[in-house]
Amino acid sequence: MVELSHSNLDKTTVIQQIISSCFGAIITSLIVTPLDVIKTRLQAQSNPFAKGKCFVYSNGRMDHICVCENGNSKAWYKKPGHFKGTLDASVKIIQREGIKSLWSGLPPTLIMALPSTVIYFTCYDQLSEALKSRPDMDDEYVPILAGSLSRFGSVTVVSPLDLIRTRMQYRKLSYKQLYTCISSKVATDGWLSLWGGWSSTLLRDIPFSAMYWSNYETFKKMLCKEVGAQEPTFLIAFTSGAASGSIAAVLTQPFDVVKTHRQTGLWESETLKIPQRHCTSTWAVMRKIVTKNGITGLFAGMTPRLFKVAPACAIMISTYEYGKSFFSHLNEKTD
Repeated sequence: MVELSHSNLDKTTVIQQIISSCFGAIITSLIVTPLDVIKTRLQAQSNPFAKGKCFVYSNGRMDHICVCENGNSKAWYKKPGHFKGTLDASVKIIQREGIKSLWSGLPPTLIMALPSTVIYFTCYDQLSEALKSRPDMDDEYVPILAGSLSRFGSVTVVSPLDLIRTRMQYRKLSYKQLYTCISSKVATDGWLSLWGGWSSTLLRDIPFSAMYWSNYETFKKMLCKEVGAQEPTFLIAFTSGAASGSIAAVLTQPFDVVKTHRQTGLWESETLKIPQRHCTSTWAVMRKIVTKNGITGLFAGMTPRLFKVAPACAIMISTYEYGKSFFSHLNEKTD
């Protein structure tokens, strides 16, 4: 097997890795967001969102639960339209509302995606190097451990911010009102209440990350060997990212379904003033879904998720690798 040369990480600083991850997150969000905006508009057209109901919105880097605030058509996801399909919707939205409408809802979600992505990718690279330097560590396990630990860190840090962002989004709270709301929640339920939904997110994201990075590193080495490349090209990183992201998405789909059920149930219970049932653990929700819809219910929405996850993973990792490669060569020139 052709061994890859030393990773670009050997020649890049932490700041350069952070810049590369930001670059990747922004590019990914700019490309993937229009696809989800169109999907949401088509969904609202065929099945109008009721007041207080929730839907999942993605910017390519993160999924977000959005709560419908009112029954009128002023919100971006409720604007009227008669679309026959994805292409027809994209053309008509641009013609009637301007091209900016394809990025509706992006700014608030991008604020969440950037810190999460920076922590995730930078920690992965740093942990990989630290684990590889250990003489007792098998290289095959490095991506699994580094991917799992970095995702654990990013989810844990961002969870309270996501809770705060969602509350601001559907209640239109001022910062003073938000502080009062969070303070009362902490006083009543304790600090751990700020990490509501954390466990179900980890159950989906840690296995996803472990499989993603393990497969990505394997595919990358295979393709580099196939073409005789010493370093992964943009196309190799793109292909490896798409393939590994697709495999991880399929295998973790049941946990994604459960997470969405739990989150939508939580926010709808608050906005519609419906008492939250006690059986809301991950396994209880999973049993409920299987009882109601069978085992196939745990894989509901897999095709739309694949259409988001595969390109998002491919674009993110290839632009991140490109950014590191750019800084690597820049550093060599300045040495």
